[in-house]
Amino acid sequence: MSLTVSKRHFIIPVLVLATLWLGWQAWDNRQQATTSETEAGNDYVLHDFQIVALDAEGKESVTLRAPLLTRNSSDQTLDITRPLFLLPDSAGKHWQLASATGWVSADGEQMILRGGVKGDSPQDAAITPTTFRSDTLTVYPQRSLAETADAVEMTQPGLTQRGIGMRMDATTNTLSLLSQVKTRYEPSAAR
Repeated sequence: MSLTVSKRHFIIPVLVLATLWLGWQAWDNRQQATTSETEAGNDYVLHDFQIVALDAEGKESVTLRAPLLTRNSSDQTLDITRPLFLLPDSAGKHWQLASATGWVSADGEQMILRGGVKGDSPQDAAITPTTFRSDTLTVYPQRSLAETADAVEMTQPGLTQRGIGMRMDATTNTLSLLSQVKTRYEPSAAR
């Protein structure tokens, strides 16, 4: 019996020391991660989030979902990884705008999407399903407008259009290709 008691007296202090050491290691690693993010010039970092921005009248102007957002401390701009912006039309239905990366100005008046930009019209029977693809897109959420000077491919049932430059008005659900427009119409696909 005395052998068991002496093992306990030895094991308990070892476990306490191991627990304290592991706790210190976890705290030290957390401090290093926070320091490296701050040193990189970021005020804060958000992971797996959703933000709803309101206009001056208190109505939704844009919703943003993404796995990562960082705010630059020097100019208050936002850098976003794999953003999904939901831009409402006049009926409150949403255009979905997604890309590999995104940037938002400090005042929130301008958003730039880069890399594999995908735009999809609201899911509504009254709206012709429309998609567009481009390399970049600049969005003005307060005005529900978006534009690009890059090549764009726009599709609707039975219709594919390609052109250079595009303007989109989310309020009226209209897209306009600006130049070098080529259209391919397939009546059987429209049915």
